[in-house]
Amino acid sequence: MRQFVLIGHDVPTTPEFSLDDLAGGAGRLDALCRSITAAFVTSHGIREDVRVHLIARDEYTITFDGRELQRLNPDERSTAALVRKALEHREDAIGALPAEPSPGIELYRRGFEGTLEAIADDGPIVQLHEDGDAVVDVGAEALADSIFVLSDHRDVTDAEAALLEGFGDQRLRLGPELLHADQAITVAHHYLDTDGYERF
Repeated sequence: MRQFVLIGHDVPTTPEFSLDDLAGGAGRLDALCRSITAAFVTSHGIREDVRVHLIARDEYTITFDGRELQRLNPDERSTAALVRKALEHREDAIGALPAEPSPGIELYRRGFEGTLEAIADDGPIVQLHEDGDAVVDVGAEALADSIFVLSDHRDVTDAEAALLEGFGDQRLRLGPELLHADQAITVAHHYLDTDGYERF
């Protein structure tokens, strides 16, 4: 199972945001929705072996699970509508129990640290970062069940960087150019899909 953790520093924690102003009025939710879409959508289908954890201001985590996910379309607006629906059910998340607003989506009352603690045993935690080691030097086999961490339009904070280091942070770069998070996810999928560019 491939997993992606998306840190949304300015994502709304209530559903009172407009689907028509995702870039300005919803904390760059547009970019994060593109990343969610990139993680799942293929031509005429979705990846069932993927989970995405969207961290909303270190307060809530919205988890998308490709095995059960429904009504995910390849556009920002419909993905943002799924995020908004999850936030509408935030009061149903009690303690460690999540709210379950729709198939394949759960909302937890936990932030970045709690999410890392919950999934750390699933695989190595890897921060995709332009200052990391080259992914080709690590190899696809070592990354098969990795948990890839990406930030939104802001860099990770010092506190987030310290958390990643505490979880055995590994930094990897995917190439010589700086990429948006959604592009990085696409490249990571391609690298793993092709066993490190060895199989097509």
